[in-house]
Amino acid sequence: VQLQASGGGLVQDGGSLRLSCSFSGRAFSTYAMGWFRQAPGLDREFVASINRGGRFTDYVDSVKGRFTISRDNAKNAVYLQMNSLKPEDTAVYFCAARTNAILSATYSSGYHYWGQGTLVTVSS
Repeated sequence: VQLQASGGGLVQDGGSLRLSCSFSGRAFSTYAMGWFRQAPGLDREFVASINRGGRFTDYVDSVKGRFTISRDNAKNAVYLQMNSLKPEDTAVYFCAARTNAILSATYSSGYHYWGQGTLVTVSS
């Protein structure tokens, strides 16, 4: 399995970005997916997750109402739509895949495959 995150960039406070994560491998629809982020000097933080079928999602409180995770199993992709971005959202964002699990997870050790990360910078 290989994951490739893209869509990061520089955006102003209040702006929007859409991150994409492409999945290379078999049976994407059997993997729960998650997004995590890591700001300089801080630990990796859970952002959002989605179960295999896309029906159930979870978010860290700080992004609820602003971020939306979705997936397209036909395209082997997961997305993170980020609206109303704030400077504190600045981080490297990683997508992750969790196998052999019906539900997603909010902890990094629950994921088995990781992408390389894409940098999101929100200027004030």
